Amino acid sequence: MRKLLEASVKAMENAYTPYSHFNVGAALLLKNGEIITGCNIENASYGLCNCGERTALFKAYSQGYRKDDIAAFSVAGATEGPISPCGACRQVMAELMNPDTPVYLTNTKYDVKEMTVGELLPYSFSGSDL
Repeated sequence: MRKLLEASVKAMENAYTPYSHFNVGAALLLKNGEIITGCNIENASYGLCNCGERTALFKAYSQGYRKDDIAAFSVAGATEGPISPCGACRQVMAELMNPDTPVYLTNTKYDVKEMTVGELLPYSFSGSDL
């Protein structure tokens, strides 16, 4: 788990945050041992920004991985306690990850809160709601 946490903290370095200056890093551990990272990317048109969690998940999916390939997920930010994903990221995580996948929320001091995807968004919207 430590290697995954460190990868999410390191991913914060690549964030593009000229407006908020709030870097977020994410790291996704695949069952094959590979780690895929992501960071937040801002845009002057705020609606076009992308969070670190979604960046990491979209990178994994674009490389052909799917929810059954994901072993664990970590999110890091320079927060007082463990960071909390935004609602949009929680919804994307609920769709692209299994509900029992462990999610480690951390900060640059490595304070950790462990949850599952299902615990992050217990009443998620899904394709069956359409």
